Amino acid sequence: MAKVTKSTMIGELLRIDENIAPLLLGIGMHCLGCPSSQMETIEEAAMVHGVDPDGLVEDINNFLEQQG
Repeated sequence: MAKVTKSTMIGELLRIDENIAPLLLGIGMHCLGCPSSQMETIEEAAMVHGVDPDGLVEDINNFLEQQG
């Protein structure tokens, strides 16, 4: 099972599991298809959207664990 960190790029995250998109969209990350968002880290994207990066990483890893 894949684990992500705050330094994981959004593009990489979506390649790990594209089903993570609804979680990201649910917190306001509506720019997932934008080329520039693909090169943002989870931490950068979280900060731009006013989300705690550590909490987001935990939520993503919990989601990935349930999928695996």
